[in-house]
Amino acid sequence: MNAKRIVAFSACVGVLLLVIGFWPANGQQGSPSESTGQTRDVLAGIDLGSEIDGMDGRRLRMNRITTEPGGKGVLHSHNDRPYVMHVLQGTVTVHSEDGSTKEVKAGESNSGGRGITHWTENKGTENAIVISVDIFPGE
Repeated sequence: MNAKRIVAFSACVGVLLLVIGFWPANGQQGSPSESTGQTRDVLAGIDLGSEIDGMDGRRLRMNRITTEPGGKGVLHSHNDRPYVMHVLQGTVTVHSEDGSTKEVKAGESNSGGRGITHWTENKGTENAIVISVDIFPGE
């Protein structure tokens, strides 16, 4: 009788560990390792080193990012790369490393910087078009 309980308990623990092993870590289930269905066009950029003391090696860049329905942007960090974004069309779902999500719809804006690691996706039926401006290490 005791041996049956040990086997049953061991089986339960094994199943529990298996389930936990497949559970999404920090809300990042499905976080892509590369962008899919997404294009980025650099609209403008400027070397900040020639404009602001102490900003050598940094650029200000404006992008138009178009994400097709079902498309995803790669998981990335904004440490030392602050950004602002404005959605022109559609809705972008922003998935943060802490497991939270935020829907940013046409006409709405979002921003972030140090400590932000996230990825994006378009769950809608139309292209999502975003203007994104960031400061980044550049050439």
